[in-house]
Amino acid sequence: MRRRRAGGQSLRQINRETGLVRATVRKYAFAERFPCHGRRGPGRSIHDPHLHHLHAHQAAGCENAMQLWRELRSRGFAGTVKQVRRWLSERRTRPARTTIWRLQRSRLMAPAAPPPLLSPKHLSWHLLRELDDLDVETAAVVARVLQDDEAAKVVNLGRRFCRIVRSRCRGGPAKPAIAPSFDAWLSDARACGVQVVQSFAASLAQDGAAVRAGLRLPCSSGQAKGQVNRLKLLKRAMYGRAKLDLLRRRFLLAA
Repeated sequence: MRRRRAGGQSLRQINRETGLVRATVRKYAFAERFPCHGRRGPGRSIHDPHLHHLHAHQAAGCENAMQLWRELRSRGFAGTVKQVRRWLSERRTRPARTTIWRLQRSRLMAPAAPPPLLSPKHLSWHLLRELDDLDVETAAVVARVLQDDEAAKVVNLGRRFCRIVRSRCRGGPAKPAIAPSFDAWLSDARACGVQVVQSFAASLAQDGAAVRAGLRLPCSSGQAKGQVNRLKLLKRAMYGRAKLDLLRRRFLLAA
């Protein structure tokens, strides 16, 4: 005989619709009231007979687990210091002394974090500057880079070349001593063993006369370069289709 609920549904039908086992459906269907599943409250603890003593000492500022355990042991406490420490850690108002001491020790023993490296553009600029012109943080970053032998070699050659160029720019009259310094730098750069620097030195050696003249003489080819750039601008404005007579006329009229 099939039992039915008040709504008229059979237990088997409820079982198919809900997916619950038949015993669970039967228990809920014929229960006198709705089943409530509340949370279980905390059970009895070994600290219960000594809670008054623990709360009083904690309110007085005592958060030393070892000291509390010794006092509780004299009062008949059968637990371990680990249980007292666990109870105290859940109610602690400030870090324990051992925790503070470990943090301080770890900070003192931890190596200082090195300063972050700069971007390649800024780093290359600072590497070519003199050490006296750098601040403390930038000098530390440059010192980290110079730990590499190849980088130190390239930086040394770069600074020497900048000194040659700057000595020409700062001095008013021509300086004949620049040419021997440039030749010595060129010889060292071509024998440094770094391919990039060797390629740069080889290109300078091909135009050695022009480079020496630029370092030694007060005049420059800036005016000629400017006129050449203006001529190219006019030619490109006509999409490269102008003949020489039209280009010459436009160049003279534009002047």
